[in-house]
Amino acid sequence: MLLGPALAVSAILFSIGVAGVLLRRNAIIIFMCVELMLNAVNLTFIALAQQLGPEGQVFVFFVMAVAAAEAAVGLAIIIAIYRHRQTLDLQYINLLRG
Repeated sequence: MLLGPALAVSAILFSIGVAGVLLRRNAIIIFMCVELMLNAVNLTFIALAQQLGPEGQVFVFFVMAVAAAEAAVGLAIIIAIYRHRQTLDLQYINLLRG
């Protein structure tokens, strides 16, 4: 199987994720873009595992475990901030000022 198309799709997905994190202000959208970046990395690991061996697939399980933990903790933090501030727009969230 060709390695180039899988890496190109992975690079495009990662770039979309980075652009979303840098340009958006909604916490949920930023959270989804971080997940998109993690999935792009998983695609890269799987594509490279076809050429280099099964070590890439082992890394995918570690990335999936980190993504699951990040999803649980991240959503809990987002829900707590929304209950406290009644907004998810990061421009209006300044928790250090009280």
